[in-house]
Amino acid sequence: MVEFTLVSALVSLVFLAVVQLAVVVHVRNTLVDCAGDGARFGALAGNGPQFAVQRTQQLVTADLSARYAQDVSAGTEDVGGVPTVVVRVRAPLPVIGLFGVGSGLSVAGHAMAERP
Repeated sequence: MVEFTLVSALVSLVFLAVVQLAVVVHVRNTLVDCAGDGARFGALAGNGPQFAVQRTQQLVTADLSARYAQDVSAGTEDVGGVPTVVVRVRAPLPVIGLFGVGSGLSVAGHAMAERP
């Protein structure tokens, strides 16, 4: 009986760790997608980095939470002589469920800027 209790506790702990890892990967992938979409929106002719930040914040808030959309920045860079819009998102690393601490996740999205 004691063996069953010990083994079931260990199996439960491993299961919860795997589920939490899946949550972290999901949050990271969602942030990467939102940053990329925001960069593509900011790269459109007539738009700029400020539009990319707004769009990324809207997407992150809709998909995850406003807490994850607090530290979004955008700018322009030259990559191989091509102007690009870069959106960077720093968000909490989910530790228990979606509740996270600090700014453990940092992702970026790039898009080639259209010329007007």
